[in-house]
Amino acid sequence: MSTASPDAPLAGIRVLEVGNWLAVPATAALMADLGADVVKVEPPSGDPWRNFRMESMGYSGSFPINYPYELDNRGKRGLILDLEQPEGRATALRLATQCDVFMTNLIPSRRERYGLTYRAVSEGNSRVVYLGFSGYGTEGPDKDRLGFDYAAFWARSGIMGLVGEPDTAPALQRAGMGDHSTAGLLLSGVLAALFQRERSGSGQEINGSLLNTGIWVLGSDVQAALVARQAPARRARTEAVNPIWNSYRSSDGSWLLLVMPTPDPYWPRMCTVLDKPEWGADPRFATLAGRAEHSREIIAEMDAIFATATRDEWAQRLDAQGVIWAPAQSIDAVITDPQAAANHFFTTVVHPTHGPYQIIDTPIKFGGASVGARGPAPELGQHTEEVLLEAGYTWEEITALREHGALG
Repeated sequence: MSTASPDAPLAGIRVLEVGNWLAVPATAALMADLGADVVKVEPPSGDPWRNFRMESMGYSGSFPINYPYELDNRGKRGLILDLEQPEGRATALRLATQCDVFMTNLIPSRRERYGLTYRAVSEGNSRVVYLGFSGYGTEGPDKDRLGFDYAAFWARSGIMGLVGEPDTAPALQRAGMGDHSTAGLLLSGVLAALFQRERSGSGQEINGSLLNTGIWVLGSDVQAALVARQAPARRARTEAVNPIWNSYRSSDGSWLLLVMPTPDPYWPRMCTVLDKPEWGADPRFATLAGRAEHSREIIAEMDAIFATATRDEWAQRLDAQGVIWAPAQSIDAVITDPQAAANHFFTTVVHPTHGPYQIIDTPIKFGGASVGARGPAPELGQHTEEVLLEAGYTWEEITALREHGALG
C-alpha cells in the first residue's frame, strides 16, 4: 500500500501506469509525490529506461544504477506483467478495474492489440480517468509513429529549427526536456479530470502528445507564425535587435545572460553598469529603434567591456543597478546553487542497495500538505505478489500466472 501521509493531496488515489521511458512515468512520479499509490507495470525485461547508460549523456565514471530513472519512478510500486501473454493482458485489465487513474504511452495500435483502450478499461470501471499519451496524437497518418522527445517534441515541433546560430547545425536538447515539460501538462489534465469526476461521478479519457507539448512550449513563435504565415529567422547573438537581451562572456570565460525585453527603463542603468554614461545621452541609442539600428556596434563594444572583468564582478555591478540577468550556469553550479538549496529543490532518498542519494524534489510546493519524493524507484517486479494479493488474487492464481509466463 501507499506510504503517503494521510494529509497528502492525492492520498487514497490509485494509479496504474503501463508506460516506459519518461513522460508518462514522470507524470506518475509526480502523482506519487502528491500521495497517490502508483503501481508501475513493466515487461519481464524491464522498462528500457532502467538500462540507459549515463555515460552516453556525457558523464564519466560508472554508476551503479540509472539515477535519472530513479527520478522518474520514485515512490512507486513495481509489478511485472508480460502483455504479450493473454493472462498478462487479462491481469492488467483486472487491475485497471480497481484504479482511479490508468495511464499509458502505448501507441494506439498496441493499446488495441493488448485490449487496454479506454473503451475496454472503462467497461469495467466507469469512474476511471484514462490518460493516453503518444508522440504525435491519436489521429492522422503518424498516430502510431514511435517518437522520443528529441524527435516529436524538439525536432518536429519547430523548436530545434529555431535554436542556435544561423548557418550552424541546429542544437540538440538534453535528455528528457520534452518529457518533463509534458509531465506537468499531463498531471494538470489528470487532476482536472479527477476533480470533474467528483462532480459528475464518471471518469473520462484524456490524451496528450509530445508534438502538442512542443508546439505549446514554442507557443509565442507558433502563434505569431499562424498569423504571419511565415517563420522567424535565426539571428546571431552579434546581431541581436536588443543589445540588453543577449549573452556576454566575462574575462574568466563564464557567460551571463541579460534579459530585458522591455529595455527602455533599464538602458540608463546598463550605461552605468558598463561605465558608459555617454551612451545615455547619445541620441543614436536613446530609443529601442535606435539601438536596434546600431546593435552590431553596441554589442561589439559590450563584448569588449564584459571581457574586462569576471562574472562575479559583473554580478555585483548588475545587481547594484537592479537589472535583470542570470548566470549561464554549468550543471555543477546548479547542484550547489544556494538559491536551490534555500528552497529545498533537492532532497534525499535511500536506495535499499546503494544507500542514500540526492534527488530533485517535487517542483510543486505545498504549505499545508505532505508532498515530496517518498522513496526510490522499485526494483524490477519488487511488488508483484504484494499488488496481486491486494487486488484479490490467491496464491494459486499467482502461481498459475507464473506458469503461463504472465509474470515473466
